[in-house]
Amino acid sequence: MDMNIDALWELVQYKGSVIALNLAYALIILVVGLWLAKWLRSLITKALTRANADPLLVKFGTNVAYAALVVFVALAAIGKLGIQTTSFVAVIGAAGLAIGLALQGSLSNFAAGVLVIIFRPYKIGDYIEGGGVAGTVIDVQIFTTELKTGDNRKIIVPNSKMTSGAITNVSAFETRRVDLVASVSYDDDIDTVRRLLEEVVAADPRVLPEPATNIRMNALNDSTVDWIVRPWVKAGDYWSVYWEMTEAIKRRFDAEGITIPFPQRDVHLYHHDRPADSTTTP
Repeated sequence: MDMNIDALWELVQYKGSVIALNLAYALIILVVGLWLAKWLRSLITKALTRANADPLLVKFGTNVAYAALVVFVALAAIGKLGIQTTSFVAVIGAAGLAIGLALQGSLSNFAAGVLVIIFRPYKIGDYIEGGGVAGTVIDVQIFTTELKTGDNRKIIVPNSKMTSGAITNVSAFETRRVDLVASVSYDDDIDTVRRLLEEVVAADPRVLPEPATNIRMNALNDSTVDWIVRPWVKAGDYWSVYWEMTEAIKRRFDAEGITIPFPQRDVHLYHHDRPADSTTTP
């Protein structure tokens, strides 16, 4: 009987030491694995940055790679504890399917984020219009895109909403065309108006020589003659040229006596004498 107790005690000690050793190994795997995952993420980030990769691709790719490495390390640590990882993976897969069905919107946002990375309709720093909002792209996460508006507000838009409609990328090209409309009266001389508009455009050094500025009479309205002025500028100069050239045109027209009509309506009042009433009211 004493021998059986001693043998059982030795077995318990042996099993305990094995469990403790496996637990220590699993803990080491987990700690070292997480450290290696962070180190590899930093290494991948530096390599992609050194290769002049798009910042959007760098951030998204490193986040996905880090998440995959963490899952791998966790499975390795669990396997060291003696737990069958195949059955564990099957359980995770079944749970993932259930969670996926419950989180279809999040999965669609993830898929949309992958599409953004692959096709790159926009990148960090671009000014875009999409998803019903407009702003400068400051970050693209796995599920969302973050924008900063002109009045310094942060807007977080689901990726699926961004890719489900049209996206206007204002910063896609280095140059933009400024579309201005100048309205003058029918009494103003056509050649004089054209000359003044050409001089205003020529006086602005931000206007690019190519493509050439298009200045044309565009419409004959009820009370105005509309001219279009369409110079090409660098994308960063768009709004400054738009505002300042509009002011310059107005000042030049005022100096040269060119009138800018505004809608007017003449109201004529007619007085009708009321006919005498032949009846008398008691």
